[in-house]
Amino acid sequence: MDISINRSIKVKSTGSKNILSTLILSATLIFTGDIMAADYSKNPFTLAYDSAITKNEAGKVNIHTVHYKTNGIDIAANIYTPANYDPTKQYPAIVVAHPNGGVKEQVAGLYAQRLAEQGYITIAADAAYQGGSGGEPRNIDKPFNRINDIHGMIDFIETFPGVDKKRIGALGICGGGGYTLAAAQSDKRIKVVATVSMFNSGLVRRNGLQNSQIDTIQQRLQQASDARTLDFKGNVQYSANTDLKGITDEELAKMPAGLYREGFEYYGKTHYHPNSTPKYTTSSLLDLITFDATDHIDLIQQPLLMIAGSKADTLYMSEQAFAKATGTKNKQLVKINGASHIETYWKQPYVNQIAEDLIAFYNKEL
Repeated sequence: MDISINRSIKVKSTGSKNILSTLILSATLIFTGDIMAADYSKNPFTLAYDSAITKNEAGKVNIHTVHYKTNGIDIAANIYTPANYDPTKQYPAIVVAHPNGGVKEQVAGLYAQRLAEQGYITIAADAAYQGGSGGEPRNIDKPFNRINDIHGMIDFIETFPGVDKKRIGALGICGGGGYTLAAAQSDKRIKVVATVSMFNSGLVRRNGLQNSQIDTIQQRLQQASDARTLDFKGNVQYSANTDLKGITDEELAKMPAGLYREGFEYYGKTHYHPNSTPKYTTSSLLDLITFDATDHIDLIQQPLLMIAGSKADTLYMSEQAFAKATGTKNKQLVKINGASHIETYWKQPYVNQIAEDLIAFYNKEL
C-alpha cells in the first residue's frame, strides 16, 4: 500500500463529531488579527494551543506532569490519559516528538491531546537540554540526543499503568518528525510511525532550506569547529539567538514569506511559550551537518504515514523521505491542500484533517 494522497481542505463528516466538538470550546484564546492565539499564561498547565485542557476532571481527558531520567538527564514530560482512564485496562500509546525549538506545551501537546481524546495514552516530552528538561549547556541540539529522547519516551511510557507495550506508536512533528524516522529505524518497540510536516534537520543545517546555503558548508563547519573550542573554555556560542518575544510586526513583515516568517509569528506571538527558543549551540552543527534523517530509512518496516502541507516550503523533505522508505510497502504520503508548514500546527480546518488522518492510521495499525 504505497500511495500518495492529496487531502482536500473539506472537513469530512464521518467519524469527526468528537474532534469537531472539542474544537468548538476554547477557554484560553485571545485574538490577534485573524489568527487565534493561545495564551500560555492563562492555562494552569502553561499549554499554548487551542482548546487545551484547563483542569483535570473525572471522566475526561486528563494531563499528568511527569519527570524521568534519560542518560542521566532529567526529562520533563506531559502524559495525557483518555476519558474514563482505568489503569487496570490496556491502552495503545503514542510518543510525540516536538519541533525544533518547540516545547511540549505547543503543537506536540495539541496532537497528544487530540489522540488522547480518541482513547490513546500519549506522552509529549521536552528534549534534553531544552524546554523544561535538564542538561547543560542549554539548547544543545544534536541528533543523537533528540533520537535518544524518543527512545527515552518509550522507556518511560512502557512503565505507565495501562499501557499495552505491544501497541506503541510514534508521532514526530517538524524536526521531531525527522528524528522519529531515525529512531524508528532501529527501535522496533515502535509499531507504527507517523510524521507531520517532517523537517530533515541535518539536510537543512547542511544545505540550507531548499538548498540555499550549499556554497557555505565549509565556512559554517569552520565556525562550528571554532565554537566548540570556545564552548570548552566556557564561552558557549549560539546560532539563531533571537528574542522571540521582541520581534516586531515590522520585522516580521520584512522576512521572506514561508517557514521562517510564519515560524517567528507562531513561536513569538500567537503560540508563544517562554521555554521555546530557536537558538541552539553553534557547535551542534558539527553533528547536525553530518546527519540525515533518511540515512538507513529503508530499515523502517513498520507502517508509515507522512503528512505535509501542499504549500509547505518543506514538502520536498517528506517527499524525499517517503521515496527512500523502501523497507515498508504499507506507507502513505498525505498532502493537505492549501496548508503551509506552520499552518499544520494550529490552523483549521487543517488540524482537524490531520487529526482524522492520524486517528484513522493508528486505529487501523495499532
